[in-house]
Amino acid sequence: MLKVENLNVFYGGIHALKGISFEVPQGKIITLIGANGAGKSTTLRTICGLVKAKNGQISLVGRNITNLSTDEIVKMSVAMIPEGRKIFPNLTVKENLTLGAFTRGNKEEIAQDEEWVYKLFPRIKERLWQKGGTLSGGEQQMLAVARGLMSRPKLLMLDEPSLGLAPLLVKEIFEIIQEIHKQEMTILLIEQNAFAALKIADYAYVMETGRIVLQGTGEELLQNEEVRKAYLGE
Repeated sequence: MLKVENLNVFYGGIHALKGISFEVPQGKIITLIGANGAGKSTTLRTICGLVKAKNGQISLVGRNITNLSTDEIVKMSVAMIPEGRKIFPNLTVKENLTLGAFTRGNKEEIAQDEEWVYKLFPRIKERLWQKGGTLSGGEQQMLAVARGLMSRPKLLMLDEPSLGLAPLLVKEIFEIIQEIHKQEMTILLIEQNAFAALKIADYAYVMETGRIVLQGTGEELLQNEEVRKAYLGE
């Protein structure tokens, strides 16, 4: 579904992405793991058109999207759940969800997806008329994911969904990601919690300072000695 080829990105004089290449096949969970500053978030922001590539190519379902604007990419059924949630704090939960579906026209399908989202996130349903900013950190993260799902994306990109959450909530978020995946949704997951990410990934890439240095199935990387030492605290 998504193909990234020889992607180079610069921030000022900093070479942030150094010729990275990877693929996200349809219906799979692909994860990028790595330490802070490895280039994971920059990768997502470049795919979304928020950061422009110096060279290289990004293809979505065979179409070159490298130089498209963010709104054009969103219209191609791509959704990103950004790091730090970025919900609308002064809008209600319901209004946040409504904005998630702003590119869609079929009210019946929107209503069906709203019910699906409520099943995934029962706590969100209990707080529909509460302002987003009054929710707990975990609830805000759930709202951010729910809002992204309301666009009914073909490709869902998640940037550090477990960041700052208590261990119990981290477990819940990853269970929800697996539940979303059962709907045959393609997922690109960026995570510092390498163990949790690799447990659910079909395939994974390890990033270091703008480069992909290792790749393999989630299970292969969980057993890899280098990965275990660097990212799993062994």
